Amino acid sequence: MKSGSGSATGSGGGPGRRRFLGALVGAAAAGTVSAASACASSGPPDRATPTPVRRNSASPASRRPRGSGRLFLGTYTSQQGGGPGIGLATYDDATGRITGTGTITGVPDPSYLALHPSGRTLYAVDERERGGVTAVALSDSGGHEVLGTRDTGGAGPCHLSVHPGGRWLLSANYSSGSVAVHPIAASGALGERTDLVSHAEPPPGPGQDGPHAHQIVTSPDGRHVLAVDLGNDTVYTYRLDEKAGRLTRVSYATLRPGAGPRHLAFHPSGRFAYLANELDDTVVVCAYDPATGRLTPGTPQSTGAEGGTNYPAQLVVTREGRFAFLANRGHNSVARYAVEGDGARLRLLDTVSVGGDFPRHLALSPSGRLLFTTNQKSNDVSVFQVDGGSGALRPAGTPFAAPIAVCALPV
Repeated sequence: MKSGSGSATGSGGGPGRRRFLGALVGAAAAGTVSAASACASSGPPDRATPTPVRRNSASPASRRPRGSGRLFLGTYTSQQGGGPGIGLATYDDATGRITGTGTITGVPDPSYLALHPSGRTLYAVDERERGGVTAVALSDSGGHEVLGTRDTGGAGPCHLSVHPGGRWLLSANYSSGSVAVHPIAASGALGERTDLVSHAEPPPGPGQDGPHAHQIVTSPDGRHVLAVDLGNDTVYTYRLDEKAGRLTRVSYATLRPGAGPRHLAFHPSGRFAYLANELDDTVVVCAYDPATGRLTPGTPQSTGAEGGTNYPAQLVVTREGRFAFLANRGHNSVARYAVEGDGARLRLLDTVSVGGDFPRHLALSPSGRLLFTTNQKSNDVSVFQVDGGSGALRPAGTPFAAPIAVCALPV
C-alpha cells in the first residue's frame, strides 16, 4: 500500500453491476451503462426540472408521534420489482417498528440519499446512464416538492453527500469514475455544476475496465473531501474551494491491487477511518492526518465472512466511537467490531444474520439505539436494537417490506 499525489478519464462498468451482484457479476441489466458514456470535464449540459415543481403528499401517518423518527428509503425505479420512488416511513426509536407512510415520486432510480444539515431538503442520486442529482423540499405536514434535477456530468452516480457548510453537494459517478460538485441555494435547490474531476491515475486494478468512484465524503473537521474509487483501488483527497465550488487534489492513497475499496467511515476523533474493500473481502484501518489530508492504509483484516463468497458494502461507527458495524453481502450478516486504541484498531467480535438477502446499506438512527440494514435481494429492511454498553445487536421484529431496498436514511 502506498500514498502519492495526482486526476482524469475512465470507462464505465455500468450501474447494472452495482444493482445486481457486485464486482464479479457480468450479466447486463436494463440500467447498465455503456463504456462509451465515459465523462469529460465539459460534460453534457445541466438539466433542471421546469416549474411548476412536482408535489408529493404522504399519508397522515407522516405526522410523527413523540419518540419516532422519519425514514427515507432508496430504491431502483427502472428495475423490475423496484419501487415507484423514494419510500417514506416512520420508525419507533424504542421498538424499531417501521410504518410506511407513502412515496416521493418523480425521482428516477434514487439509489442513494442524503439530508441537508437544515433537515429541510433531501437529495438523491439518479443512478442512470445520464446521471443526475435531485433535490426534494421536505415538509412536516407530509407534502414534499421535487425542486429539480441537475446533471452530474457522468454515468451511474451512486453516492452523494452534503458538505458540512450546507452550500455544496458532492456526488460520485460510479460508471465514469468521476466526482462532481453542485451549489446549493438557500431554498435547497441545486445550481449548475461547478466542477467535475475524473480519476485518471493510478491505472485500474486487476479485472477493472477503468475508475469507478463509489463514495465522496468530507472529513470530520471539514478541511478535506475524500473520494473512494473501487476501480483504481484508491482513495483521493481533495480540498474544496468553498467560494468557487472547485476541487483540488492534495494526495491519494492506494490499496493493494484488487482490493476494490467501496466505502469508508471516520472515527469521531477524525484521526482514523475504516475502509470496506468489496473485491478482496477485507476491512482496513487507515490513519488520517487532518492537517495534510493524507490517508495511510494499514493491514487488511477479516470481515467475519468465514471464507464464503462475500462483498462487504459499508461500515458505520457509533457516535461515541466504541463500536463499528459492517454490512456483509453474500454472508448476509452484520459484523460487529470493538474499536480500540482510541480508534487505531478494530477487533472483530461477532457476526449477526440480517434475516434478509444482500444487505446493501447500513444506517444508525440519530440516537444510536437502532441499526437499519437494507436488504436488496429480499426486498426488505431489517432493524436491530443496539446495546449501548456492548454494541450487541438484537433483531427488532420482522423485516419491513420495501421494494429493492438499497439505502436507508433515518432522521
